[in-house]
Amino acid sequence: MAKVLDRIERLGNALPDPVVIFLWLIAALIAASVLAAALGASAVHPLTGAPVVAESLLSEANVRRLLAEMPLTFVHFPPLGLVVVVMLGAAVAERSGLLAVLVGRAVRAAPRTWLTPATFLVALLSHHASDAAYVVLIPLAAIVYREAGRHPLLGMAVAYAGISGAFAGNLLPGQFDALMLGITQAAAQLLEPARPLNPLGNWWFTAALGVLLLCVAWPVAERWVAPRLATVVVDGEALESVGAGEAPVQLSDLQRRGLRRAGVAALLIVALFAALRYWPGYTPLLDPAAEGYAREAPFYRALIAGFMLLFLGCGWAYGRAVGSIRTHRDVVKMMVEGLRDIAPYLVIAFVAAHFIALFAWSNLGPILAIRGAQWLRGLELTPAAMLVPLLVISSVFDLLIGSASAKWSAMAPVVVPMLMLLGISPEMTTAAYRVGDSIFNIVTPIASNFVLVLVFCQRWVRGFGVGSLIAMMLPFSVAFGIAGLLLVAIWAALGLPVGPGAP
Repeated sequence: MAKVLDRIERLGNALPDPVVIFLWLIAALIAASVLAAALGASAVHPLTGAPVVAESLLSEANVRRLLAEMPLTFVHFPPLGLVVVVMLGAAVAERSGLLAVLVGRAVRAAPRTWLTPATFLVALLSHHASDAAYVVLIPLAAIVYREAGRHPLLGMAVAYAGISGAFAGNLLPGQFDALMLGITQAAAQLLEPARPLNPLGNWWFTAALGVLLLCVAWPVAERWVAPRLATVVVDGEALESVGAGEAPVQLSDLQRRGLRRAGVAALLIVALFAALRYWPGYTPLLDPAAEGYAREAPFYRALIAGFMLLFLGCGWAYGRAVGSIRTHRDVVKMMVEGLRDIAPYLVIAFVAAHFIALFAWSNLGPILAIRGAQWLRGLELTPAAMLVPLLVISSVFDLLIGSASAKWSAMAPVVVPMLMLLGISPEMTTAAYRVGDSIFNIVTPIASNFVLVLVFCQRWVRGFGVGSLIAMMLPFSVAFGIAGLLLVAIWAALGLPVGPGAP
C-alpha cells in the first residue's frame, strides 16, 4: 500500500498546477458536450417526464452565457463567498494571537492520545455548519496538532476525512437529512402518492455509520497517514504565518484577561443569534412561510455570518486586551492580510467555478445519473444485493458530479420506486446512496472544497501538490468505502430499521 500511495503521489504531483488541470477538464467537457449533442444524447426525467437533452457548450447561447456572465459565474461559486466572509473574521482571531493561545491551552489540557478521535468527532458534528466547517475546522485542526507536537497536516487530514469523507455519517440529524429525504419522498410518491417520509428517517443508520467511521478513521490516521507524513517537512515560514507555536506554556496576566474578554464577546454574539432565533414576535432567522426543517433554513445559512462575527468579535476583544490591536486600523490590516493568504484559492476558484457551471449547462450530469439508474434496474438482483451497485454507481458519479442533491434528484425517481417494488424502503435506498456519494469526496479534485484544502496544506508545506493530498486522503476513502459497504449489506440483510418509523 505504501508503494502504491508513493506512486499515486508522484503521478499526481507530476501534473501541472490545479488551474491548468481545470482548464484541461473544461476542454474535455466541451468536447464531450459537442459529441453528446451531435449524437442526440438524452434521457427522460422520471419525475417530471420532461426530456433532458445534452447541450453543446459551443452553441451560440452557451458561448454567450459563458462570456457575458463570467463575473456572475465566479461570484456565484458556492464556497467563494463563504470562504471570503469567514476569513475576514478568522484573520483577526488568528493575527491577534487568540487562536494560538486558545488552542494551545486546550491542547495541553487534553490527553494527546485522544486527539485524533476527538478531532474526527468534532468534524462529524460540524456537518450542521455546512461548508463553513471547511473554512473553520480544517485550518484550526492543523494548529491544534502542531501545538500538541504532531504534524499539522495530520490534523487537516483527520478533520477533512470527518467533514467530507464521512459526510454520510451523522450523529445528529440536520438540514441535509431533510433535503435528501424530501427528494426521496417525491420519488416514493410516484408509486404511493399518500406515503409520507419522516425527515429523521435515516437517523439510526447515519448515527451507526458515524460511530463505525470514527472507529475506522482512528487506526487509519495513526497507522497509515501519520507514518507517511513523518517524512514531510513543515516549512518554518508557513508556521510563522499561522501563529503556531507562539503560545507559552504559562499564560501571562494579559493573556488571561484577553481570554476573559474574548469569552464575554463570544457570549454576546451567541446571545444575539439566539435572540434573533427565539425572541417572541421577532424571529428574522426563521422562515414563517415554511414548515418543518425548511423553517430553520435561514438560521443554518446565517451560521456563516455567525462564525465571521464570532472570530472578529473575539479576536478584537483579545487583541485590545493584550495590545496586539490598538486601533480599528489594525483590525482592517489583519483582514487584508487574511485575504492575501487565500489569493491562490481565488485563482483556482475562478476556473473551478466555470467548470462546474459548464457541466451544469451541458446537462451531462442528469443524463448520466438517469442512465445509470436505468442500468441498475436492468440488473434484476436480489433486494439486498441491489443496494451494492447503487452504492458503487453513487461513488463513481461522485468523482464527476459534486452536488449530492443534484445527483439524487435525477436518480431517486428511478431507483426509489424500483427498490420499493423489491421490498426495500425509500429510507434504506437513500442511506445506501448517501454512503456511496461521500466515499470519494476527499480525493477528487473536482470537489469544490478540494482546492481549498490543498491551499491550506500549502500554507504549512511548500510544494504540497494534488498528488500529495490524494495520497494522504486515499487510505481514508478506501477504508470508509469498505466499512460503508459492509454496513449497508449487513443492515439490509438483517432488516434493521433505518430511522424512526423507517423500515
